[in-house]
Amino acid sequence: MQNNRSKQQVNEEIEITAKFRRNELLAQARREPKAQPDIVPFVRFGAKTDLGNVRENNEDKFDFFEPTEPTLLAERGCVYAVCDGMGGHSAGQIASELALKAFLKAYYNLDLPDIDTALTVAVQAANALVREIAQAIPGRRGMGTTLTAAVLCEGDAHVVHVGDSRCYLVRGEHIEQITDDHSYVMEQVRQGLLTPEEAQYSPYRNVITRSIGMDAVEPDIYRVPLQAGDRLVLCTDGLTTHVSDERVAEVVRSHSPSAAAQRLVEMALEEGGSDNVTVVVVQVLELLTWDKAQQIGWV
Repeated sequence: MQNNRSKQQVNEEIEITAKFRRNELLAQARREPKAQPDIVPFVRFGAKTDLGNVRENNEDKFDFFEPTEPTLLAERGCVYAVCDGMGGHSAGQIASELALKAFLKAYYNLDLPDIDTALTVAVQAANALVREIAQAIPGRRGMGTTLTAAVLCEGDAHVVHVGDSRCYLVRGEHIEQITDDHSYVMEQVRQGLLTPEEAQYSPYRNVITRSIGMDAVEPDIYRVPLQAGDRLVLCTDGLTTHVSDERVAEVVRSHSPSAAAQRLVEMALEEGGSDNVTVVVVQVLELLTWDKAQQIGWV
């Protein structure tokens, strides 16, 4: 699917971190955690998941955590995430549940020096757990999952991504796909070997090149400076297979987060519902100072 903004516009708003290694990051000098955040995103979110019209079980999963403890808010913020499991015979469902549980637990470890380090280590912890279970139980061999999560901390969204689930930013009249799909066909599109239209109908469109459960996995991490009114959409490919970016933006702009998540899932089902479908919508109502957040009871 085509993005609605030029590449130059994207680069002005999104800082993509360089790839890095776990050991190098853990060797960074430690610092004292902040006692409280300077900025607190005041948000409303909604989420919906559905089996779809074809599948017999739901291998998708979403999860979130919104801490109220000041240091956690300052150092780790709030997390919203989706997974799309794979493996058959309920193995995909187990993979997505294990991955999110391990990811959240590892991410909120304050012994890690910063958000990007914590996100990388958390993804690697999820990967290790899924691989361990897959190797230990014959019926789980080959199971895996995508993982796409948005962390809202201070005035930024940090997006971590493995697989072909997606994160979008809806700002004003525009929608931007923040993440790049780790799929065979989208890599072909990025190399100019396929058009987006050809990729949509390719028999290899479901082949992903990076997932939780592989021998080793390196996540992509993006940073998006937030503005009041921004909406983040996290979704599995059960939505994007059937609903265009433009229709996603229209629904998200005209509905509350809960109503938007519900309506987008309904639209995917109306267009065929060929897969499980999961949508999380996070709306930034305001960027509050710490004092203001306390005054209104947000923290």
